[in-house]
Amino acid sequence: MNSLTNILVIVAVVVLVVQRQMRVQRLDSERRFWLLPLILGVLALRDPQLIDHAHTGVSAALLAAGLLTVLVMGSVWGWTVRLWRDADGTVLAKGTKATLAAWVGMIVIRIGLYGIGSALHVHQAGSALMLGMAVMLLVRSLVVNWRARMLEPVRTTAVRN
Repeated sequence: MNSLTNILVIVAVVVLVVQRQMRVQRLDSERRFWLLPLILGVLALRDPQLIDHAHTGVSAALLAAGLLTVLVMGSVWGWTVRLWRDADGTVLAKGTKATLAAWVGMIVIRIGLYGIGSALHVHQAGSALMLGMAVMLLVRSLVVNWRARMLEPVRTTAVRN
């Protein structure tokens, strides 16, 4: 895929994910939460321009910094989601203002890394962003699913006749 296509895919995924995160939704821990990150990761890793071969060291360092950033931000994002059980025991999730702040922080850091790469004349493929998105979505899902498993079960009271 070319860079424009990669960027359009990333924007579409970000809009879809953020929009869904800000609504109350049922958390299905049995869902294949790893599928979208896997698809994005495979698409990104197939790009031969993931690393700028004219600036291999700097390009790899920027990619590593970007992946470390999204690893941290995915974890932060997973911890900012509000989780609770409703009366029937279903786990519900909803993003918070801190969730939006995590997204904004990640975008600002990514822009900063892109600026550094541009200043150093390093070609930065859209596939690096796609790989970062894959890592962030996977980490966020792992954190949220782990937190959901740690929630206290709903206590029911026996009805006496």
